Amino acid sequence: MLKILGYADRLSVAPGEQVRFMVSVEGGGAYQAEIVRIIHGDANPEGPGLKLRPVASTVDGRYQGRAQQTDAGSYACIPDHPRLQTLKAVTLLAMIWPTTPEKHGEQALIGQRSPDGKQGFGLSILDGQLALTLGDGKQHEIIKSGKKMFERRWYLVAATIDPGSGMASLVQRPLQHHPHVDDSATISQTIDVTTRTLAADVIMGGRHVDHGAVDYHYNGKIDSPAIFDRALAIEELDGAFRRPLPESLMTSLVAAWDFSQKVETTDIIDIGPNGLDGKLVHLPARAMKGWNWDGSTIRWTDKPEQYGAIHFHDDDLHDCGWQADFSLDVPSDLPSGAYAAHVWIDDGKTAEEEDYITFFVRPPRGQMGKAGRPKAAFLVPTASYMAYANDHSHLDAEGAEMMMGRLLVYQPTDLFLQEHREFGNALYDTHSDGSGVCYSSYLRPILNMRPKYASWLGAHGSGLWQFNGDTHLLDWLDHEGIEVDCITDEDLEAEGVSLLEPYRVILTGTHPEYHTKRMSDAMLAWQGKGGRLMYLGANGWYWRIAWHGDEPGVIEVRRAEDGIRTWAAEPGEYYHSFTGEFGGLWRRNGRPPNEVVGLGFSAQGFDISSYYRRQEDSFNPRAAFIFDGVGDNELIGDFGLVGGGAAGLELDRADHALGTPANLLVLASSENHTDLVLVVTEEVNVMGPDLSGSQNELVRADLAFYETPSGGAVFSTGSIAWCGSLSHNGYDNNVARITGNVLRRFLDETPFT
Repeated sequence: MLKILGYADRLSVAPGEQVRFMVSVEGGGAYQAEIVRIIHGDANPEGPGLKLRPVASTVDGRYQGRAQQTDAGSYACIPDHPRLQTLKAVTLLAMIWPTTPEKHGEQALIGQRSPDGKQGFGLSILDGQLALTLGDGKQHEIIKSGKKMFERRWYLVAATIDPGSGMASLVQRPLQHHPHVDDSATISQTIDVTTRTLAADVIMGGRHVDHGAVDYHYNGKIDSPAIFDRALAIEELDGAFRRPLPESLMTSLVAAWDFSQKVETTDIIDIGPNGLDGKLVHLPARAMKGWNWDGSTIRWTDKPEQYGAIHFHDDDLHDCGWQADFSLDVPSDLPSGAYAAHVWIDDGKTAEEEDYITFFVRPPRGQMGKAGRPKAAFLVPTASYMAYANDHSHLDAEGAEMMMGRLLVYQPTDLFLQEHREFGNALYDTHSDGSGVCYSSYLRPILNMRPKYASWLGAHGSGLWQFNGDTHLLDWLDHEGIEVDCITDEDLEAEGVSLLEPYRVILTGTHPEYHTKRMSDAMLAWQGKGGRLMYLGANGWYWRIAWHGDEPGVIEVRRAEDGIRTWAAEPGEYYHSFTGEFGGLWRRNGRPPNEVVGLGFSAQGFDISSYYRRQEDSFNPRAAFIFDGVGDNELIGDFGLVGGGAAGLELDRADHALGTPANLLVLASSENHTDLVLVVTEEVNVMGPDLSGSQNELVRADLAFYETPSGGAVFSTGSIAWCGSLSHNGYDNNVARITGNVLRRFLDETPFT
């Protein structure tokens, strides 16, 4: 059990700016804090080992801890309004598409209720049935439909309360009737309790409980919810979902929310006369097909009125909302790099009693490119870190051991994440209702973006994934005495090509998988101006994403149509809600990664890594500088911390049909991969038996180089495992030599021709 956890309010911070840290301590005991610079986060004893350099700062000291609560689960909140407090008779209605109607307990749909649930009124799913709860604070009643609801079916649900007649009614009507099952119900009964004026917010997708929290979360879609100030007749209900509303209903309308408006925001809009607009909390999914989607378009921006549904989940999480415990005003002289706030409980530094809250110090704003500043920058793939944040796929997936070719060894962090789903999911996870997770935020503890975390791909050092894999590069740069700035994906999205222009060389991480159009455009524009790119990984520029326009630190992916994916988006839900852009693979968006880095994703496997063998192009005079000090017949990278070789995990290859430049040199290619390394799905049009490492030529990594216009160049390794070989033999090896040769030449201002 992890006893101390934290997160920062930002991943990228410049000197002169402040970063705040939120910490939670089990039991509220005291803890200590310091700032460390992360040089090497891989604790594998076969490598250089953990390298964390304390940095004296105002953070250093002892703090009184507190336990901080995380309340996951999305909902909509409409602030209390005088119009709501005048209600006597009332009709509640909505279209719903429940995804876990069988879930134990109550799932609140829409209502205005007290924390104990005994005052006010609300529609819920209870014991698999539609239910109406109403109360006056002294007594309350629950009316159930008596019919079980089925998952992933649209229902018209409504409830009326008429104190004048002493009657309440409940309507549960499927939009499509099942030929053998009757799940429709219309119930009317007398009531002994009337609603009572209640000063409370209207909540959809959950309901208030004590201390201002929201619980009883609903899994599923809600579309076209509305409230009227009289008991509508049954025959009037169908008209209540029309837009615009019939004139006969307008005089009794309290609020009607149109979720197809302002889809790219967290706002929900009331189209009624009272302006009861609200906010979404914890980012339920938008741009979802509504009850009236007819299949005439799959682009929600074409017919937004057919995308008026919001999909709520009981495990959505945007911002933990913890209180800040301490902050760092970044000194003006703090070098750019990877850092962490190291926090540990008094008298102990076991794995369960400490945490490292990672953040990145970018160069001073306005100072990049100035005299004395580095001419190279490491583009930190923070979007990819966010995509894999708190990944549960190795815990949830069946057959993971077969895919890895070994038993998995879980760490305390893995077990903690399995027990504490409230810290949110990765974009590879599915929600508790089986739908894919399409949003990810960094405003929460991200436990696999920490030094010491040994990826599930190799708890014994046979593999490393994402952040700590990237520290292999940071460690090598530090050993070589090469200073680079750290800039992040979020910086690139915000600033575009102007962020890259001061640098002669950009180095990527080992797995820069997720990019927006703006990020990709910036990289291509910079290359066109003579920039030199060192792509030191694989599976890069693979998925198209979107950043939220208003909420910092949130990305979106839609797993559309193709690609290596653990879930697939519903048909008709392929377009990003944040931007309206088509999601999915960049290859399917008309910009394969080959056009950006020369190579594209070709194969994947997680058992062991292999090596490269030099190809004829490596002896081209254009590549002579790359192989200075490397023998003609040397195997390249038949060693390393990631699977035992430099070519592993995920592999990229050259392919001119996909945009690989005509002048690209394939310097070396990997070989001898096992049959657990397989061709990626987008390469397979017809299934066959010849997709594995011993049978298919596409199972390889290409080491590549080419020149670009205006004197620039690109060097690509085609393997996630490459950087894991840099430190072998005290950093004296051919992977390090090749990487150093390229970096030194790329830093030389002499143009490539």
